[in-house]
Amino acid sequence: MRHPIFCAALLGGAAALSGCMGNDDAEVARAMKSVNAIDETNLSDIMLTVGDPREAVTYFQRSSADNPDRIDLKRGLAKSLVRAGRATEAVTAWRAVTKMPTAEDADRVALADAQIRANDWDAAKDTLSMIPPTYESFNRYKLEAMVADSRKEWKKADSFYETSIGLTTQPGGVLNNWGFSKLTRGDAKGAEKLFAEALTYDSTKFTTKNNLVLARAAQRKYDMPVIDMTQTERAQLLYTAALSAIKQGDVTIGKSLLQDAVDTHPQHFEEAARALAALDANKVNG
Repeated sequence: MRHPIFCAALLGGAAALSGCMGNDDAEVARAMKSVNAIDETNLSDIMLTVGDPREAVTYFQRSSADNPDRIDLKRGLAKSLVRAGRATEAVTAWRAVTKMPTAEDADRVALADAQIRANDWDAAKDTLSMIPPTYESFNRYKLEAMVADSRKEWKKADSFYETSIGLTTQPGGVLNNWGFSKLTRGDAKGAEKLFAEALTYDSTKFTTKNNLVLARAAQRKYDMPVIDMTQTERAQLLYTAALSAIKQGDVTIGKSLLQDAVDTHPQHFEEAARALAALDANKVNG
């Protein structure tokens, strides 16, 4: 996307320069190269934010091939591959970035992120271990926490989660991850607290709402938490609580929750209706 007025002003400056220099071709070329670089930067930013991920990959593949010494274009390619869900290729792209002379610690953090997305946890651990402890960032400690979680190093994970939260103003996602970690360890009460806190930063995240219901259900607290939810979300959360209750042997409560889910949903709730019918059939057969 080009910005006509901005580019026209720059082009006007380039024309004036060429006039002062007596139409020197080299000076004109340098001036135009500067204009194109500015315009290319705008396009790169667009590709990395609102552009289609597949188109962005194609754009950065072509641009980085034409300019092999441009680390910004290699970064753009790596980021675009992550956005496109091509984690394995993103790992290769980020490795190429980290091998360049001007690579930064943030690039190695991005490589570790891609390695985790590609499910290569050991490689991510090795990559993070190469980053000096003096480099502190939200993403670095978030990934450190996830790697520690994967290795069941709970004390390390808790320490890294806490540190990462202190480095951002929007810790909702990390709080959700930490809560899920607590839930997998069997600390449902601690998980509930973290999920509830996560929702204070972003009350729209259904995954966090669902995790909160799971944490409460694990404590046999099957009533709905006092949080913002749509009618459809409420039906789905009731379904989650119902399945948890049934799994824990509280079948009567589970059946009641399933019925509430069916009654609450604004349309036909097929999964809940099917589960309810299965329970009724089992009762008849039993």
